[in-house]
Amino acid sequence: MARRKIREYDAKMLLAGYLPSLGFTFKWKGILITPDTNLDSLPHEYPWLLTTVLVVKPDQLFGQRGKLGLVGINLSFEGVKEFLSTHRNKEITIGKATDRLTHFLIEPYQEHKEEYYLDFSSQRNEDIVYFSTRGGIDIEENWYKVISFSVPTLTTTINLENITEFIIKPVSISRIVNPNEKSTVSNNIFIPQNLIPFIQTMLKAFRELDFTDLELNPFTIDEHNQIHILDTVAQIDDSAAFRHHTEWKNLTFPRPFGRKSYPEEEYIANLDRDSGASLKLTILNPKGRIWNILSGGGASIIYLDTMADLGKPVEIANYGEYSGNPTTEESYQYAKTILKLLTREHHQQGKVLVIGGAIANFTDVEKTFTGIIKALREYQEQLHQGKISIFVRRGGPNYEKGLQLMREAGKELNIPILVQGPDTPMVEIVGKAMEFLDT
Repeated sequence: MARRKIREYDAKMLLAGYLPSLGFTFKWKGILITPDTNLDSLPHEYPWLLTTVLVVKPDQLFGQRGKLGLVGINLSFEGVKEFLSTHRNKEITIGKATDRLTHFLIEPYQEHKEEYYLDFSSQRNEDIVYFSTRGGIDIEENWYKVISFSVPTLTTTINLENITEFIIKPVSISRIVNPNEKSTVSNNIFIPQNLIPFIQTMLKAFRELDFTDLELNPFTIDEHNQIHILDTVAQIDDSAAFRHHTEWKNLTFPRPFGRKSYPEEEYIANLDRDSGASLKLTILNPKGRIWNILSGGGASIIYLDTMADLGKPVEIANYGEYSGNPTTEESYQYAKTILKLLTREHHQQGKVLVIGGAIANFTDVEKTFTGIIKALREYQEQLHQGKISIFVRRGGPNYEKGLQLMREAGKELNIPILVQGPDTPMVEIVGKAMEFLDT
């Protein structure tokens, strides 16, 4: 399962399209502003923009927009245009991330008095539900007023009226920003009866749409007992896409705020879309000295965790994985892309390349290593110039032949290479690679 953040616009579109099928009325309308949107033409397509009080805010996968002064509220359409002229394409820094504001959400403004907080978080054997009657931008400061309860994954009927059947507990004190605040939940915190049907329905939608986290902060309820979701942060399980051809048909997975996009990542993504195997690449630090060609989703994470644990997180250049028995050609194209990035910084020498993996179930090690070796031959000169050392550990079908091919390639290309099989602990080569970097 890969947890992927989605835009607030897409999360609300999903809920607006799905909640009616669960018997819950949820009215919402909004417009996603992109770099290509012509603002002047919008009222022709959305006449309500000229007759409705509006809200506008960035929609780029970062939070605390209210505290950052990036939410325009109670505006006319002219006010929205003025807000966008001030912020659109503006470069800002949030924490350590710097990026331009390119996407915004416009929606009707909802006058309200009460602000509630609701969050669903998917865990291995249960879903955790968080609730507070004190939602809004100060939720962290009021975290001691949040209650939580767990709903076992196999529970299908959610009877919140009999709330004692679930585990009700204070939320961990580690989430409290102000250490002087109370660390226990007041006995006066409860879920209002008129919100119980909404929470039940939302938990059902959360599960059926394969969200992994869904935060509504805040939401409110009007005098007509209608729910209004004012702000949403959401993640979904992208491996469930095959189940949601209809619901997710226009869903996108934008890059996180502040993370640059590289053409090599897009190239591998295109390979992945056309392949029955899994081919993933994320560039973390193009100037890093530790490059990786890793096999297996779980194993790849273990390798990177070990590198970070050994004190080299800033040196990790890329994350990714090839798995699902890719062809020799796919393995070659994948390895060639990483070698191109690895050797791009000509002045930087002494990098390492980790070609690692666990013991494969059905990926043919000989076949995939044949593709990787073809790429190594193509970049032989650049590898020599950069004084690159290679560390290999792999097991699985035909691993003996694959490892032997890799040893022979090291001798043929005159490249320093350490080759280990499944008899060696999986991440032992990481320690040896780190030792090389320290020499």
